[in-house]
Formats: sequence, structure tokens, C-alpha cells
Amino acid sequence: MHRRGGVGLAAFDRQEQSKRSFAQLSTALSQTQVDNLHSQLAHFRTALSRFASTHRDSIKNDPTFRHAFQQMCSSIGVDPLAGPRKGGWWAEMLGLGDWQYELGVQIVDVCVSTRERNGGLIEMSELVRLVSKLRGVHGGGITEDDVLRSIKTLQPLGAGYQVVEIGGKKMVRSVVKELDEDQSVVLAIAQVEGGRIVEDILIQKKCWTRERARAALENMVHRDGLCWLDDQDELRGRAYWVPSAMQWDV
Repeated sequence: MHRRGGVGLAAFDRQEQSKRSFAQLSTALSQTQVDNLHSQLAHFRTALSRFASTHRDSIKNDPTFRHAFQQMCSSIGVDPLAGPRKGGWWAEMLGLGDWQYELGVQIVDVCVSTRERNGGLIEMSELVRLVSKLRGVHGGGITEDDVLRSIKTLQPLGAGYQVVEIGGKKMVRSVVKELDEDQSVVLAIAQVEGGRIVEDILIQKKCWTRERARAALENMVHRDGLCWLDDQDELRGRAYWVPSAMQWDV
């Protein structure tokens, strides 16, 4: 019995020693992997620094190049245009965080300056056009994708900036209020009609009652500021104009 016990203890000791050996080997492998990862990151950071110094101006001024750069970075889970707080050393090194916020300020400038006429709702293509005009030739071209990214940086401000889709078109809302279903219908039809809309169009196309059509349009005029009333319309005597669905040469 004693001999069997001795054999059992020796086997137990060998088992414990094997466990310690495996643990040490695992630690050594983990440390090697960490060291290799740090080395790869160092090389990657050096390569990005070289890329930034070579192509920084192209990233800022060439929308096509900037989009390709963003796609490349998103494939590895990095957004170097997110700004200094979110982009970290990527944004600082590339110098693009300030560029993104500058674009955000220009978007706010255009939205606020046009709010009196469009009620805080502007078509995306029109916003891109006006911001590009504000930036001038030396400001570099921008795309819809650039505007979408900048609007995301504005959301924490709580000012209501949001992209909505109405009638298959992207619109930017710059006021803190949701569009109800009737407003969305009116805006979608107004886009097809070139901005002009009357009660009969809503009655014919949506089978609304005249009371519902008038209430929706009047609310958009007096409550929301999304419509203008023309009570001297040559065809109907009373028509409504939706500024966000009209073409402006400014």
C-alpha cells in the first residue's frame, strides 16, 4: 500500500510539473506574440506617417482620393477623419481632424443661413453645392460622403442635424423636430411637382379628404415653417410652395 502511494505521489508531482511547464511555455508564446504585434504596429505607424507626409494634401483636397483612403482605413477598423478625440494620433498625424470640424462649421453656416426660407430642411445635393461654393476653389472639393461624416460629428451637439430620406432623396434636417407621416408625404410629392403643391394634388394622389390636406399644408406653413402660402396663385387661387423642393440659383 505504501509503495502504491509513493508511485501515486510521484505521478502527481510529474503531472504538476507538466502543468507548470505548459504554463511557462504558454506565457512565453503569449509574450512573443505581443512583442510581434508591437513590432508590426510600429512598422505600420511608420508606414502611415510616410504615407501622410506624401499624400496629406491629396487626402484633404481630392474627394476621390479621400474616399479611397477612407475605404482602406475602414477595412482595418480605423477612422482617421473622426477628429482628434476619436481619431487619436491618426487624426493628429494626418492633420485631418480640424478639416472635418471645419467642414462641420460650414455645414452649420449654410443650414442656418437657409433655414428662414426652407424651414430647416435642405436637399443633400443642394447642401453640397452651397458648402462647395462657400469653401471656394482653394477649399478643395467635397462629396456627399464627406457631408454625411461631418453631420455625424454634429449630432452630439443636440441641434437636430440629421439625414432623412424623403421621396427617394436624401435631405438634411437642421431643426430638433421629427417629420410626421403627412409632412413626409407632402414633401415627397412637392419634389415631383417642382416645389408647388395644392390641396387637390393630395386628394387625387393620396385619396385624402380636403380637411386632411388643408390641415397638413397649413401646419407646414404656420407651425413648422416648411411651406410658403401663395394666396394669389394664377391657376388655383391658393397654392403652397415647399422651398426645400425648389431649385435655387444662389
